[in-house]
Amino acid sequence: MQISDILSVEGEKSFTRPIYAGNAIATVESSDDKLVITVRGTAFEKAATEGGAGSIEAVSGPTDAGLSSFVSEELAESDRPELTSAKIIVSGGRALGSAEQFEEYITPLADKLGAGIGASRAAVDAGYVPNDYQVGQTGKIVAPDVYIAIGISGAIQHLAGMKDSKTIIAINKDEDAPIFQVADYGLVADLFNAVPELTEKL
Repeated sequence: MQISDILSVEGEKSFTRPIYAGNAIATVESSDDKLVITVRGTAFEKAATEGGAGSIEAVSGPTDAGLSSFVSEELAESDRPELTSAKIIVSGGRALGSAEQFEEYITPLADKLGAGIGASRAAVDAGYVPNDYQVGQTGKIVAPDVYIAIGISGAIQHLAGMKDSKTIIAINKDEDAPIFQVADYGLVADLFNAVPELTEKL
């Protein structure tokens, strides 16, 4: 059986993995001879480019059945850091109100910081940004050095995707927003006033 999204290796066949949207960590052990595992990349340090004791074995596979063929690939290109590797991420939520206001308030701040841009599922569902911006349980799992959440209330699914960030900064006018429970720094303010002022001071 597959063991998904492991956070650590505890033994030869035992691992930890998140359950209940990351609210609990389960230690699981497999009795299978061969292990099939997926790994949460943000939970592990980057592997060294040299050294290591792994062996490479050449294996033979089936020949081309001729049922399909590669046509082309279209890759999105951006000067902005990719979400899963960005050291700083600026994320916007539904409170921004529109795609135009998302662009007006979030993009200049991200440009000043050289940051990646993320969004809550609500902002993606509302059509403010493409779905590859989505951070959360059903989006991308990120753990940057700094995560700035703007107008994001902090639904459990979003928190599951970013709560391992080293420093979390939240701007929200609702002082009871769940995002403040995980934030290292919280500012209770109207984002339409606070974000331009922050961008200007940077």
